[in-house]
Amino acid sequence: MTTPTLATSCAALPPEGAVPLWGGPAAEPTPARATSCPELPVPLGGSPARTLLRPALNFPPELLLKAQGIRVVFFDVDGVMTDGGLYITQAGETVKRFHTLDGHGLKLLKRAGITPAVITGRDSKPLRLRLAALGIDQVHYGTEEKYQAAEQTLKTLGLAWQQAAAMGDDWPDLALMRRCALACAPHNAHPEVRAVSHHVTSARGGDGAVREFCDLLLVASGKYADLLEESAR
Repeated sequence: MTTPTLATSCAALPPEGAVPLWGGPAAEPTPARATSCPELPVPLGGSPARTLLRPALNFPPELLLKAQGIRVVFFDVDGVMTDGGLYITQAGETVKRFHTLDGHGLKLLKRAGITPAVITGRDSKPLRLRLAALGIDQVHYGTEEKYQAAEQTLKTLGLAWQQAAAMGDDWPDLALMRRCALACAPHNAHPEVRAVSHHVTSARGGDGAVREFCDLLLVASGKYADLLEESAR
């Protein structure tokens, strides 16, 4: 009698009670087997098979469509990258709190070919240190004329407003946000800013709101799944 080939997966095993056709004489019905498939042994010195990660995030299709083609993103700082609070020491220095989730999201944007840019009405040593650590070099400090600063950045990068997105939380951000193809506001933004935004994050400023916007842009760019899988290797 011909020796049957060893099944390499549960799907290859015959159903319970079936008569396998192996080219020889009729065999007895196969004995009952467990309904669940036992794990196949791992070869000595090997490792279990790695499955691809399936992204858990979901965004509305119309929002993803609007987010496609974005090449540069303008971010405010206070109330967006931070919680909006100003912590001033006795020496008069301003201390800011940043979120690591936001920082990694900004790094991922750069890896996906999307330029993060910062336009802020304030300037401080902690802010400069943080942005330098993130590798963000398109920055305008201490300016309330955010629209003009954004135009200058677009000219430098050779991009148009249709390729730009913006995230702000207060009135000084409105002129810029209304001209970009995509506008986003953190959950705790001023009502007028939320009203002109295409997306309002579930997270508050300084608490992962920037990362949520970065994730949206990465999904829309088609790079999110690859970056996720690369991080899990």
